[in-house]
Amino acid sequence: MQKIIPLIGRILISQIFLASGFEKIMNFEGTQKYMVSFGMPFTAFFAICAIVLEIGGGLSVLLGYKARIGAVLLVVFLIPTTLIFHTNFADQMQVIQFMKNLAILGGLFVVAGFGAGSFSFDKN
Repeated sequence: MQKIIPLIGRILISQIFLASGFEKIMNFEGTQKYMVSFGMPFTAFFAICAIVLEIGGGLSVLLGYKARIGAVLLVVFLIPTTLIFHTNFADQMQVIQFMKNLAILGGLFVVAGFGAGSFSFDKN
């Protein structure tokens, strides 16, 4: 049982990044408009970076291939994303989003620190 738990965790944590990355591809213009509403410059560049990090990092964690690196890349993505888009603490929904991202960061730090586990391409 202990060998399968890291796989289950990787499957669950990667889903939010894969879904979000594909959503950005399918609604690239909407993603840019959302970024502009927060005062972000160079939205096409940052949207493409987000897609690459979310899908690349998400697949890395999911498959357990270079999972530590993938987890660190997702941390690098998630910290500024959280600080830019989820710090309106007057809005209860944004507080929830902020706390959700902290929980995801915790899971990513576990993958970065301990690796992908037995059922992975990394097999550590």
